[in-house]
Amino acid sequence: MKSLIAFDLDGTLALSKQPLEAEMGEALADLLTVAHVAVISGGDWPQFDKQVASRLPARADLSRLWLMPTTGTKLYTHGDGGWRPVYAELFDEAQKAAILAAFDGALDATGFAPDQVWGERIEDRGSQITFSALGQQAPIHAKEVWDPDFAKRTRIQADLRQRLPGLSINMGGATSIDITRAGVDKAYGLRKLRDESRIALDAMMFIGDAIFPGGNDYPAKQLGLDTVRVRDPQETLAVIAAIIACQK
Repeated sequence: MKSLIAFDLDGTLALSKQPLEAEMGEALADLLTVAHVAVISGGDWPQFDKQVASRLPARADLSRLWLMPTTGTKLYTHGDGGWRPVYAELFDEAQKAAILAAFDGALDATGFAPDQVWGERIEDRGSQITFSALGQQAPIHAKEVWDPDFAKRTRIQADLRQRLPGLSINMGGATSIDITRAGVDKAYGLRKLRDESRIALDAMMFIGDAIFPGGNDYPAKQLGLDTVRVRDPQETLAVIAAIIACQK
């Protein structure tokens, strides 16, 4: 039995940047009756609020839910006053400028700048800078066909690692690349979660769609957690049902 089940968000609990479906909200509420639940992903708090916090049924035990935006460099918990930040680790202005310049250089070098963009491609999330190749408002169908095999982002990622040595650079979602401080990835976030929750790593399980080398869920596997790789939210629902059955 596991005390805490941790999830990636986009591609795992919901489609890219989309709110949880009602069925997923109910499934998480069920899971919260038998374990703590954490969600760790690259989006910032407003995205977490839109996708997760506001989509759970009233019966959900929010005191057992840990929300970790920007790859775990922020943590939010729920109490009498609602959701509150526990900590936040932020980039300084010089670091941000270097990252933005590196993105421009990497796109020029690889030739993968898309012809059409929906909204801003770069999002400053304070503790994380996120590049969305097709823009922040790109439609799902366009995202799904731009880099389905991760080949484009693998090359962009490799170029960025040359330009930004010492920073953590990982692929996430359907078209994004997340940059955080050195050593900051989902393993880092899960260790922070261990410290805040006092739940041991071997009592956790991680579920995500990018558990492969270079994927932003892979550090959870490298950390030694039991992990389950899923294809999409529908498969996640089946995994949640299986976990609940085993936990009871």
